[in-house]
Amino acid sequence: MIGFFRKISIAEGISLLMLLFIAMPLKYLLDMPTAVKIAGWIHGLLFVVYVSVLLVLQFSKRWSFFFFVSAFLASLLPFGTFVLDKHLRDKELAEKIAE
Repeated sequence: MIGFFRKISIAEGISLLMLLFIAMPLKYLLDMPTAVKIAGWIHGLLFVVYVSVLLVLQFSKRWSFFFFVSAFLASLLPFGTFVLDKHLRDKELAEKIAE
């Protein structure tokens, strides 16, 4: 499940960067609001999946409250999910070693 969350995390991070650095400039500099509509919809969907999977993992893995809040905040910051991925990779590796 952590591997799936890592994939969703990266996709959510990419969608946020596309929204901020491609779609928003297109809207405000070139008067193309459709870019924000499409990128925003995709990002919104990925954000909902991200938070849903984060909640499932929080209850199943019993991560610390600090890690849970940090993972949530990472989804709100540009490049945050990419920083989080290193920690998720460590958790995934620790889980595989424990098996």
